[in-house]
Amino acid sequence: MSPLPPQVLSPLDGRYRAAVTELGEYLSEAGLNRARVQVEVEWLITLTDRSLFGSEPLATEQKLALRALVTDFGQAEIDELAVLEATTRHDVKAVEYLVRRRLTTLGLDHISELTHFAATSEDINNLSYALTVSDAVREVWLPKFRAVIAALRLRALEYRADSMLARTHGQPATPTTVGKELAVFVYRLERLATQVEDSEYLGKFSGATGTFAAHVAADPAVDWPTVSRTFVEGLGLTWNPLTTQIESHDWQAELYSRVSHANRVLHNLATDVWTYISLGYFRQIPQAGATGSSTMPHKINPIRFENAEANLELSSAILDSLAATLVTSRLQRDLTDSTTQRNIGVGFGHSLLALDNIARGLGEIDIDRAMLARDLDANWEILGEAIQTVIRAEVSAGRSTIKDPYALLKELTRGKRINREDLVAFVTGLEIGDAAKARLLELTPSSYVGLADPLLDYLP
Repeated sequence: MSPLPPQVLSPLDGRYRAAVTELGEYLSEAGLNRARVQVEVEWLITLTDRSLFGSEPLATEQKLALRALVTDFGQAEIDELAVLEATTRHDVKAVEYLVRRRLTTLGLDHISELTHFAATSEDINNLSYALTVSDAVREVWLPKFRAVIAALRLRALEYRADSMLARTHGQPATPTTVGKELAVFVYRLERLATQVEDSEYLGKFSGATGTFAAHVAADPAVDWPTVSRTFVEGLGLTWNPLTTQIESHDWQAELYSRVSHANRVLHNLATDVWTYISLGYFRQIPQAGATGSSTMPHKINPIRFENAEANLELSSAILDSLAATLVTSRLQRDLTDSTTQRNIGVGFGHSLLALDNIARGLGEIDIDRAMLARDLDANWEILGEAIQTVIRAEVSAGRSTIKDPYALLKELTRGKRINREDLVAFVTGLEIGDAAKARLLELTPSSYVGLADPLLDYLP
């Protein structure tokens, strides 16, 4: 990687560049301009395929040469667009001029006036953003998100039978298993992954106020809505027939809200794992050469999960703002979305960075079974729930006359620490059936996990 200039503002382009560089292929200014060239080229091909305005269908090699403007888009085009925009003061117009120049180079001057024909800048932009965002999500963000789910699933299955003291409200509570608690996150994240995968990416191509006015003025005999629909769907997008100058951005609000929701579930995962590390349930595997503290040599800090927390918060803040603001445009057009949408990559970048940290963090921890066992054995009072529930069942079945079993166990256990011998003595003296008493006497904090293990069979 080449050294970065010292004036780089965003840590995504500086310190964390390596973790998010794939997004730049799509969500950078260069990625957006490449998509703009693609839209302009495909619109030219659409018009000439229909022999509109005196044109004729291009030969196969001519189409290949035009489409190569997209596949070969590189630094030369980036530099040339910068020069053009310095004069035009308009990014989309600069792209139009670039395409016109390339038509001349390819000997296609005769169709140059069909470049950007009847199009407003937003016709080009909305399709370009839809293309770049869909590619970024499908090719970069979702695979990384799915990799985290896969890593989490492996851990859940590996630890499915490892009993762990639960801590509702931070207090000792009915035990669970490490695997079942991780499986909860797998289930939540799988649902969100499916929702993101099913997202629609809408596009419009209908002129300055969404009415095809210029198109009809040029040729009223053409079925312009059908041409537009075929064009948009040919790009792999969903056609939006009813818009103002802009595509209404509702699909963007839906997508960013889903990704932000996924961020928050991941944030919950990060804080839970951090807490399990703090409790000693998870131990961190030392990494060669790593330093936890500049002054305390013994420390291994849970930095992967702390870094993830912060970046998930930043990502959601940006994506929530995008979702809230992009759905509003004054009357038929304003430019608030122009600068706003340039931060889409920043929103996804912080999320991608968090995913990278979580994936690495999950690979650097293991459970401490001895610590889990000690914690469970120190909290026999949590069996009070099981005992009072069994007594109630016995009373209901006519095998006991104990009054208010809950109060009885509350008196025995609330705010107290009791051991196995205390519980055995208490259960032995209960007026309940022999089978119920035997079940309770066999129960331990470690075995009181219900169906935690088989519940993992419900993972999608």
